[in-house]
Amino acid sequence: MAKISTRSFPDLLIQIGIIAALVAVLFLGFFFVYLPFTTNHGQTITVPDVSKLSLDETKNILDDRNLRYEVSDCTFVAGAQPLTVVQQYPRANVKVKEGRKIYITVTKRVAPMVSMPNLVDMIDRSAARTLESLGLAEGERTYVPDVAKNSVLRQLYNGKEIAPGTPVPKGAKIDLEVGDGLGNTMFAVPNVVGLQLDEAEAAIRGSNLKVGTKISVEDPEKEVGTVVRQRPEARSGERIRVGETMDLWVVGPIEPNQE
Repeated sequence: MAKISTRSFPDLLIQIGIIAALVAVLFLGFFFVYLPFTTNHGQTITVPDVSKLSLDETKNILDDRNLRYEVSDCTFVAGAQPLTVVQQYPRANVKVKEGRKIYITVTKRVAPMVSMPNLVDMIDRSAARTLESLGLAEGERTYVPDVAKNSVLRQLYNGKEIAPGTPVPKGAKIDLEVGDGLGNTMFAVPNVVGLQLDEAEAAIRGSNLKVGTKISVEDPEKEVGTVVRQRPEARSGERIRVGETMDLWVVGPIEPNQE
C-alpha cells in the first residue's frame, strides 16, 4: 500500500485535503442519499376523508394508501350508525408520509343512559332547551285543552308517560302534551249585564274567562259605565269554555286605561 509522505509541508496539506474531502463525501452521502432513501423523503400521501365511514371501510381506504389508524376515542352521536367515524386527525387532505397513523373518533355501539328530567309545568320552550342540554330530543308536541297555555302537562316516551328520574337512552325522543290555553271545562255564561265595567271585568276574569272587545254606546236611562249588553249572552243553555273571551257594550266613553 502506497504511503503519502508527510516529510514536507505541502505533503501534509495534501493529506489533510484528502481527509477533508472524504469527510465531506460521507456527510453529504448520509443526508442526501441514505436518509432520503430510508425515510421515504419527498414521498407524501394525501389523507383521505374517512368521516361517516365504518371501521371496515376506513381500514380498507387507509390500507390502500399505506396508512394506519388508531381509535383514540368513542362518543355518542344521536342518529349516527354505531362504529362510524365522526372525527379524524390529521384531517382530510393533509399531506403525510407513508405509514402515518391516523387517529379517529368513532360512535359508540350503545347509547349512554341519562336521567329523565321533570318537564311538567315548564313552558314548552324551556322544556325543549332542557331536553337538548341532556342530549335528548323533542318528539311530537300535542296541544290539549287546558288553561295553562304552553305549559307541559305530560311527558311521554314510546307512547307512555315517563316519570322524572327514569333512565332513558341519550338521543331518545320525548313527546310533550302542552296546554292550549283554552281548557275543556264548559259552564254557563256568567251574566254581567247591569254591572259597572270594573265589576263586570272582575267577574269575567274570576270565571277564568278573558275580557274581549269593549264597545261604547249611548243610553240616557243608564248610568255611565254600566254594561248593557254582552256576547255571548247569558241565556238558558248557552255555555262557554274556560279561557274564551266575552265582549261588552258599555254606556258612555271608555277610558283609555280600560281598553
